[in-house]
Parts: sequence; structure tokens; C-alpha cells
Amino acid sequence: MTSSAQPRLILASASPRRLALLAQIGVVPDEVRAADLDETPAKGELPRAHALRLAREKAAAIAATEPAALVLAADTVVACGRRILPKAETDADIRACLTLLSGRAHRVYTAVALMAPGGATHERVSETRVVFKRLSNAEIDAYIAGGEGLGKAGGYAIQGHAAAFIRLLTGSYSGVVGLPLFEVASLLGGLGFPLYPAR
Repeated sequence: MTSSAQPRLILASASPRRLALLAQIGVVPDEVRAADLDETPAKGELPRAHALRLAREKAAAIAATEPAALVLAADTVVACGRRILPKAETDADIRACLTLLSGRAHRVYTAVALMAPGGATHERVSETRVVFKRLSNAEIDAYIAGGEGLGKAGGYAIQGHAAAFIRLLTGSYSGVVGLPLFEVASLLGGLGFPLYPAR
């Protein structure tokens, strides 16, 4: 937890993965509260801009009711070129995503927005290039059967069985999971938030 001299930290996300990633750098939010937003891309919106807009909007939505807190929000977008892949809600979504990603490179953008008391917003965007091996129909079928890709941007979870699909990754592993720790630590540290607490 933060000390009494520090503002409360709210993680504006319901993702257990983001909470676990924060714990890796010794950060435990005082509260976890997801922002309920329409995440549909705007017409012509590019992947990087889409991720950054949603991160900002999530932070602002929570900060509106908690103006004295630090609010940390993030959004992850998987993209093939200019195309934003969906957050897979069905087996058909997973199949479509994996078929598209099979044997090719794509990019994962995770934007982070940290809103300080008073409304100043500090932002970073992590960009990671990921290359999948060519996937067989049997591999796609097995992955879908496991259910791991449901609810995931691009239809896969790098921290799960999909790790076996990845031939090359250039950038931030934690960013692909959902929260780029280098960028988050830089933002929090820049505001004097304590990281890596002593045992």
C-alpha cells in the first residue's frame, strides 16, 4: 500500500494480469476499479492512437470520482498493419485472429495513462513486434478448445499456451501481457511513488 504521505493509487482495470504485473515491481494499488467504456475504434483511428485514447479515457473516468488519487489505466491493442484485431469474445473470433496472425508479424501497443491529483496526465506507449510461426489447423483447434484466448486482444495470451507460437518478440513482454513495466515504473517513479519496497 502507499504510505500516508502518498496519494491513494487506483488501478483502473479489472485485469488480474495487470494486478499481478504491478506486484512484480512491488506496487499494490489501494483500489482496483474498472472503467466501463465503449472500446469501439473511432472511424479511421490507428492502433496506437486507439490504445492511447482508451487509456486516457479510462483514467479520466475513474479520476472524475477520485480527484485526490493517482489513477493508473492501460489499454492493449493487437494490430496487423493498420487493422485493429478484436478482443475475442467467441471461438470464431479466436480462429479468425490466429488464422490472420499465423506465419506473420504483428504489433502490440499497450498505452499507459497515469492521472495525478489535479488532473495532470502522464502517458507512455509500448510497441512490441511479435512474429508467430505458421500454425496448423490442429494447433488452432487445440488452442480454441483450451478457452485461453477468450477475452484477449488478438485472441491469444502470450503468458499461456500461445507462448509456443511465438518465434520472435522485439519489445516489451510485459507490454504484450497487458502492462509494460518499464513505462509504468518510469511514470510512477517520476511522481515520487515508491517502487520495490524494502523487505
